[in-house]
Parts: sequence; C-alpha cells; structure tokens
Amino acid sequence: MTMYPLKSILISIVISGMVALPVYAQEATEIVRKADQKMRGESSKTEATMTIVRPDWERAISMKTWSRGTDYALILITAPARDEGTAYLKRGNEIWNWVPNVGRTIKLPPSMMMQSWMGSDFTNNDLVRESSIVTDYEHELLGEETIRDYETYKIEMEPTPDAPVVWERVLIWISKEEFLQLRIEFYDERNELVNTMIASEITEFDGRRLPSRMEMIPADKEGHKTIMEYQSMNFNEEISESFFTVQNMRRVD
Repeated sequence: MTMYPLKSILISIVISGMVALPVYAQEATEIVRKADQKMRGESSKTEATMTIVRPDWERAISMKTWSRGTDYALILITAPARDEGTAYLKRGNEIWNWVPNVGRTIKLPPSMMMQSWMGSDFTNNDLVRESSIVTDYEHELLGEETIRDYETYKIEMEPTPDAPVVWERVLIWISKEEFLQLRIEFYDERNELVNTMIASEITEFDGRRLPSRMEMIPADKEGHKTIMEYQSMNFNEEISESFFTVQNMRRVD
C-alpha cells in the first residue's frame, strides 16, 4: 500500500504550463515518481479496513501493513476472527501467504498476481505491488483535467517490454499541487476498462496529506466494489530487512 519537496525544476516547468511537447514523457515520469514516493515513503506502517461490497452482502477485513522501499511488504489480517493471523509477505519478486488455520506457508506464483485478493476487487498485485508504476511503465502526459475541484495531470502509462505487469494500459489522474493519485483506470489487452480506482477524503497522516479512502470499482459488475479506508499511516520509521521474513510472517502481531 516518502514526503519529497516539490522543487524539481522539471516539475516547476510542468506546473507553469511551459513544457514543450518533446519532453512530455520525461515530465510525466517525474510526476508519477513524485506521486508514488508520496504514497510509499522509504518505509511505512498502516492500519486499514477493507470492505467488500456485493449486491446482497458486505464483508469487512481489518489489517496492518508494513513496507520498506519497493522490495519488501508484509500484510497481516487482524479481523474477522476466522482470518486473523493470515499474512502476505513480499521479498523482491517473491510472495508468500501464511495460512494459520491450516499451518501452511504458500509461495504464490506470478500467474496468481491477477487473482482476487481475499475475495475483493483488488488483485494480489494491487496489495503487494509487485510491479512499479514508475519503472515498469512508460508515461505520457495527455493533458489536464479537473476532478472534484482538484486540478490534475492526466497521464497514460503503458508497460515497458519485459515488465511484470498485469495491465496493458493505465490512465492516472494526479493532482498538481499535492501529487495525489485521485483516479486510476486499468485496461486489459483489448483496451477495455476493467477497474477504476477512486481516491477521496484527503486526510493528514504523519505530516502528509493523502487519500484515506479508496474505492476499486469493476467496470462490468454492477453493485460490486471494494473500499479501503485507512485509519493510520506512518512513514520513514526504521524497519529492518530482517522483519520481512517467512519466519516473522508467522509470528508478527
């Protein structure tokens, strides 16, 4: 699931609207990098609740997450009781799942990255972010649009040739002033919209303003969506690499 000062000369040029067409890709990459760094930090700890909404029922799952850079992440389910203690670990390109009810650790193959995470509209890839929106995509600035009173950059992202990504095309809207990722559309290999993520309820967490609510809405499933609501986020606290181990995944709390 780092606060960097917005003093890049390139970004300043973009904000002032004085950019020239040939450097749009470079400018777009810098905007995406700023937005990604703001959401990630050098390290992070969060507490969140995910609510899965279906036409006939809803289910809430609470969790804690820890991350270090782009290579390490750990997610621990804290509620409901039947899922408590279930954990997901990412180390580099490898991902494990600890299932305490059966006492098994399962290594997830890359083919499972597109599968639903715990029955939600998020994929395994969305939760552990195996791919990077900065290094695994090429970026193009398409223009500027207003979303809920926020002036935003509209950027198209297409995967680099060998990137381990699951989407053929992504459109992202990033606010100009605070580099908030306010809307993301995910397209498949037929260029058909699959999911839309909408971020809202901007809240201050650990000194930085970020969306506290994210909705993932499937394009072809009426009445389906998954809401992620963050109760806390803390950034840049020391978390050692040794925290992100299979052994620790089984005992973290």
